[in-house]
Amino acid sequence: MPSVLFYLFAIVLLFAAFRVITARSTVHAALYLVLAFGNAAAIWMLLQAEFLAIVLVLVYVGAVMVLFLFVVMMLDIDVASVREGFWKHFPLAGLIGVLIALEMALVLMGGFHLSEAPPLDPALAKLGNSKLLGIEIYTRYLYPLQIAAVLLLVAIIAAIALTLRRRKDSRQLDVGVQLRARKSQRLRLLKMPAVVDKPAAGEGAGS
Repeated sequence: MPSVLFYLFAIVLLFAAFRVITARSTVHAALYLVLAFGNAAAIWMLLQAEFLAIVLVLVYVGAVMVLFLFVVMMLDIDVASVREGFWKHFPLAGLIGVLIALEMALVLMGGFHLSEAPPLDPALAKLGNSKLLGIEIYTRYLYPLQIAAVLLLVAIIAAIALTLRRRKDSRQLDVGVQLRARKSQRLRLLKMPAVVDKPAAGEGAGS
């Protein structure tokens, strides 16, 4: 049964990934990406990597994809202009995709030789995947984790700085300048003599 479920989820995953790059609507492409993430999480659950599956669902499906859908539906994107030249560059893109797949296969092939893996400590085997992953990250990979955190912080600051750029067509108010304003700078009192209209000639006699 696990093998049948694995092939079922894998087929749906490949179909969803293919539809992500071939769908004409960006909203449909984002929804197919959600489907691909869901099937990838199911495959990880079959491989007993429940922590990765939960993180994929919570972070990507629950947060990143919602942001993608929000941006896609809020922006007026000209899909026709974006898709221009798609089939022209498809052979080169396919070749690059095949090369990347072969490189990933060469890297991951070493992980399938389970017989060559060193025996696991029985005490560590009782901790569970999530706790073991936390121990590995915060002991052996602490410095790479800190570097990744700094890079993410720099990316957040850069994104905020890009959104706070001044635009010529926007009107902004400086609160500090408004608070420092005095009455003499905003109000001027003018003393003007009273003006009374004189009655026209013959108006008083006629009345």
